[in-house]
Amino acid sequence: MATDPQEQARILSEALPHMQQYDDEIVVVKYGGHAMGEEQMARDFARDIVLLEQTAINPVVVHGGGPQIAAMLKKLGIKSEFAAGLRITDAATVEIVEMVLAGSINKQIVGYINAAGGKAVGLCGKDANMVRAKKVTRTVTDPDSNIERVVDLGFVGEPDKIDVTMLNQIIGRELIPVLAPLATSESGGTFNVNADTFAGAIAGALKAKRLLLLTDVPGVLDKSKKLIPQLSVAEARRLIADGTISGGMIPKVETCIYALDQGVEGVVIMDGKVPHTVLLELLTDHGVGTLVHR
Repeated sequence: MATDPQEQARILSEALPHMQQYDDEIVVVKYGGHAMGEEQMARDFARDIVLLEQTAINPVVVHGGGPQIAAMLKKLGIKSEFAAGLRITDAATVEIVEMVLAGSINKQIVGYINAAGGKAVGLCGKDANMVRAKKVTRTVTDPDSNIERVVDLGFVGEPDKIDVTMLNQIIGRELIPVLAPLATSESGGTFNVNADTFAGAIAGALKAKRLLLLTDVPGVLDKSKKLIPQLSVAEARRLIADGTISGGMIPKVETCIYALDQGVEGVVIMDGKVPHTVLLELLTDHGVGTLVHR
């Protein structure tokens, strides 16, 4: 359906105050979930990221790749084990993880952004020691004996030191960083890092205006499964304590709290499958998802 030119002009005009709010600011976008798997949605996302850069916003894209990693491991006959919700990443698996994340997925997103007229630069946390990580360990409780045991997750890490020297050389120069969530160890090895956690660490180190976590759900839901449009940190902690926020949403909300503690102004958990969801959140009065703030 064609939009009347006058209506198009009015819509563009209404975006002005939002553009001014984010003028020259950094917005970190964690791109993941099933929105990544569909080519047209991925191309639309890339086009929206280029539009942000053209309006003097500085987007930084961090991507995941769980489904693609799982598909490649299956194709190669490598079985995955999970513990405490995290993939146990042995030496064989981490090679595939690095190949898929820093290779095929990263360069595909870079290609889509460049095809839309942008200038994307594909990197991972190992480049220029951007993200140093330390090994993650998790405890799980045996349901029969109720005894806790420590699980070795292999090459799974969490950010320990962030160096944004290279990103500062890129941001503001019409270049769009696209980051794969891999980090380096003290010895120069590879750690696989949860993409949400990685994005939160980068956003915090850059003191981003916004961190947008694109997921497969509308945002944080209340007990009656209705979207909660805004949450303070105190309210978020209360909803975790009473069980309203549960399962996989807990680490996402904890990432929000961490990023806010590091100086990010606001974090939004939003549905990446909604067309032009990033533009709806940043450049309209409508907004989407759940905004977590101080």
